[in-house]
Amino acid sequence: MSEAEEQIEWARTHMPVLSGLSSELSAKKVFAECRIGICLHVEPKTAVLCSVLRAAGAEVAITGSPGTTQDGVADALRAGGIAVYGRRADGTREHQHNIDSVVGHAPGVLLDNGADLAAAVASSGTPVSGGTEETTTGANRLREELAGTVSYPVIVINDSPLKAIVENQHGVGQTIVEGFMRTTNLLIPRRRFTVVGFGWCGRGIARYLRQFGGDVVVVERDEVRALEAALEGFHVRELEHALADTRVLITVTGRPGVVRREHLDTLPDGAILANAGHFSWEIELGDLSRTPVRDGIERLDLPGEKRLYLLTRGEMLNLAGGGGNPIETMDLGLSLQALSLARVASGGEGLTVGPQPVPDDINRDVARRMLSALQTPVSSPR
Repeated sequence: MSEAEEQIEWARTHMPVLSGLSSELSAKKVFAECRIGICLHVEPKTAVLCSVLRAAGAEVAITGSPGTTQDGVADALRAGGIAVYGRRADGTREHQHNIDSVVGHAPGVLLDNGADLAAAVASSGTPVSGGTEETTTGANRLREELAGTVSYPVIVINDSPLKAIVENQHGVGQTIVEGFMRTTNLLIPRRRFTVVGFGWCGRGIARYLRQFGGDVVVVERDEVRALEAALEGFHVRELEHALADTRVLITVTGRPGVVRREHLDTLPDGAILANAGHFSWEIELGDLSRTPVRDGIERLDLPGEKRLYLLTRGEMLNLAGGGGNPIETMDLGLSLQALSLARVASGGEGLTVGPQPVPDDINRDVARRMLSALQTPVSSPR
């Protein structure tokens, strides 16, 4: 096997919930004659999901997000008969072309990540019977920018309490710290981090940074979440009051333009910028020039000889600068995806038009399976 195939097999071995679902969905051929269009990070865990969908009868076309595609995994999927669009080096323009290519397969069901497929389908008029959305960013777009254009049910995986607790809080929290350390080769203890956003991902990041010895400030507009952060012992400040002594700024809101160009002038020389949200739009850079420093780091030159440093082009630090969320957390999240897609493909009983939470019976089914898997020893990979 190639290195990428070995990585996929390693992931499969540590995804017992999804592996167990695979045999059940395959036996029933749940996705027979179903075309599924996917926008999801192309990496080993996603490859396992694609193989599950294929085994259950689906025709699959997939693209990733800018900066997160693992090219070896993409090649392995292509060799297995799956249509894969995009490479790791792709930027925003190439990504849109990849999205259009997936929609060109005329998928009847979507697995979306950031509502990019939903937007393309709405623009092209491609008929779709239903889909899922992975992220907060995508859910916001569906409920705001794309409101009224989605005439089919969309199950928002990010609305699941299971995903919030397991994948967002622990998965993202752990891997953003890993991505920072791997990309910068810097220590965390006593470094001042400002985390913008205290949703499930933000609180996970703040907690893990503190556990590693970081000095953490939280910026949060929602009064209830801000109070929660304060009661957990974090410094809570307005963004404008937090920047002057910030050494590392991490955005995790799912909203565009949270940190504006003029905010960057307030940061101290040498401050580091990183993003954990789905799109790189959370930090506005304006026309600042970018000079590569090392893999994953660019220097931004500001007036007055001030220098800032941007990690992984402003793309998701845990994926563009690391291995993504831990396998076990994605086992849960992708199992929610598989069962939600199966619900949509089977006619969507109990579903309504537009974005909606994961059905309670699916949440509870996956929770039972995950609890059982956590208490069962994992076998060694073949």
